[in-house]
Amino acid sequence: TLKVDGIRSNSATSDAITLASGGTCTANITNKPNRNLIINGAMQVAQRGTSNTTGGDGYFTVDRMSYYNSGIDNDVTKAQADIASGTTPYSLGFRKSFKLTNGNQTSGFGADDVIRVDTKLEAQDLATSGWNFKSSSSYITLSYWVKSSVAQEFFGYLYMDDTPYKYGWSLGSLSADTWTKITVTIPGNSNLGINNDNGVGCWLNLLGIWGTNRTASDAAPNTWVVWDGTKRSTDQASTWYTTNDATFEITGVQLEVSDHATDFEHRSFGQELALCQRYYFRFTASTSGTHIAMGHQMTSSAAKIILPFPTSMRTRPTAVETSGTASDYSVARTSTYEVCNVVPTFAGASKEVGNVNTNQTQASISTGYAVVLRANTTDCFLGFSAEL
Repeated sequence: TLKVDGIRSNSATSDAITLASGGTCTANITNKPNRNLIINGAMQVAQRGTSNTTGGDGYFTVDRMSYYNSGIDNDVTKAQADIASGTTPYSLGFRKSFKLTNGNQTSGFGADDVIRVDTKLEAQDLATSGWNFKSSSSYITLSYWVKSSVAQEFFGYLYMDDTPYKYGWSLGSLSADTWTKITVTIPGNSNLGINNDNGVGCWLNLLGIWGTNRTASDAAPNTWVVWDGTKRSTDQASTWYTTNDATFEITGVQLEVSDHATDFEHRSFGQELALCQRYYFRFTASTSGTHIAMGHQMTSSAAKIILPFPTSMRTRPTAVETSGTASDYSVARTSTYEVCNVVPTFAGASKEVGNVNTNQTQASISTGYAVVLRANTTDCFLGFSAEL
């Protein structure tokens, strides 16, 4: 007979099983569904396309992974990349990564320059996750896989949006071209606050490459500090940025209420896509002639099209994204097809439905008739954003 009060791993801070004197026990079961607070952590979904070089604030390639750069002389390529077979992430079920490729840089990394990768969590999801964020004995644990083609130390941080506090960490001195698992266990703090609403709960900075005006030798890691934009991390090397065609990859991002990391919660592509569509939805034509959505002819040369969203979005979209080419779109009734002379324009939206207006080159469809918006090419798309 073995009599114990509790059972825990030698690296854990709380018991996996707690036993009471009456013979009952409480198990800390962490391998449970819906434990991963990150959406698209395996980088499966890329509604906007699989690669782009657009820089600036809040640009997306892989859904839910936001990229930002400022001050650099050449925009970095962002892509959904394939993970090579035979690697550790591949053996764990990961097939896609979010990959940055530096390109050919012609100048050094300036004091105000920035490259970063973030994902934002909705406040109500974090507030109701079960994390007692005001208690230093309650934890969330972040884990993710990274690979850099350049050996150097990188940094990340968790920024709380409703109360400006930051918890930073080092990714360690990574070995070149080697997949490394990063694990960070973060305690609560009595100064934190999280609103129970659909705004930003936190920014999770998975990779930050900062100029010296944004770093400091006394930027304390592994502890909660009041936000200071000049102390995002301790000082770091600029080797990655000044190396032409340097790459950095991320996959397997998981944030869970636990004092240790559990195995990644793999969700199906369909589950991840549905979760992503709360924040962004794009209808993309698979073939020329694809019907996009129904509407009605407002005048002899203009129609209003109504596009239902597949899920209720986080908030009401305020714009529509298009291919930028009018001839990619046409309006049709029976066998009559009228090519648009301008791209569709935003005409309003709820969280469930988006409306666009069209204008056609001809005027052969009578007012009041039902019509359909039609794709003339495979470049045709309509996109609606409710991103944080």
